[in-house]
Amino acid sequence: MSEFNFNPHTTSFNLQNAYCLALASNLAYKDENEIKEVTTQWGFEDFRFFSASDDTQGFIISNDDSIIVSFRGTEPTKIEDWITDLKVSKVDGPLEGEVHDGFYSALANVWQKVERTIARFRNKGTKSLWFTGHSLGAAIAALAVAKLIDEGQPVDGLYTYGQPRVGNRRFARNFNFEFKECAFRFVNNNDVVTRVAPRISGYRHMGTFKYFTEDGVFMEDISAWNRFLDRLKGRFEDILEWGTDGIKDHSMDEYVARVKKALENSEG
Repeated sequence: MSEFNFNPHTTSFNLQNAYCLALASNLAYKDENEIKEVTTQWGFEDFRFFSASDDTQGFIISNDDSIIVSFRGTEPTKIEDWITDLKVSKVDGPLEGEVHDGFYSALANVWQKVERTIARFRNKGTKSLWFTGHSLGAAIAALAVAKLIDEGQPVDGLYTYGQPRVGNRRFARNFNFEFKECAFRFVNNNDVVTRVAPRISGYRHMGTFKYFTEDGVFMEDISAWNRFLDRLKGRFEDILEWGTDGIKDHSMDEYVARVKKALENSEG
């Protein structure tokens, strides 16, 4: 039996769906043949792999009930360089807000392929539509959802892991007004990518916040002060490897393991 037991009929937060979409986000790092083989085992008969010259890539899968779009993030070996080189310039984006130029450009490079494939898969019947991604892929997924909402197209859910900030206050406010109850943003303790692009440059997070403590405990509601204390604990736990905690916590494998543990605990 496939571990991909996705529920396409609920837009409320669902740990089983969080786990399935974490698996899909992790799978986006594999090559096209492996992705197709695994998603076929999951029960998705329609498949489209997409990529662009700037290294943006992902896949779209579909079955009788749902369409899932997964964007690949930054390769783990390139995370530190990517953070260092990250620019903070903004451009006009969807939902009357300003968004990160680099993230929006990455989406633009694959947008026609993504939009046309979604339309083609939707022509085969009524299906719910879901987006997911990790790291850079999370940012692109969030912007894709915002763009579809702006165009008046239905989207059922967004689950992201280690997502950077993607837009300004107005963008985040308008996104949350339209879609916060269907957008779930997972942060693992000291994940450094979730703290870029910086607030001082006008960027804000959007979506419904979900948090894993240093000990891997899943928290649906945690105060800013307790989160600060937990992050401080995570840094002290890695005192002999100072500065590596934020990178380690960004690992998609770590997100998958922690979501799986939360799901198992919820099932008793």
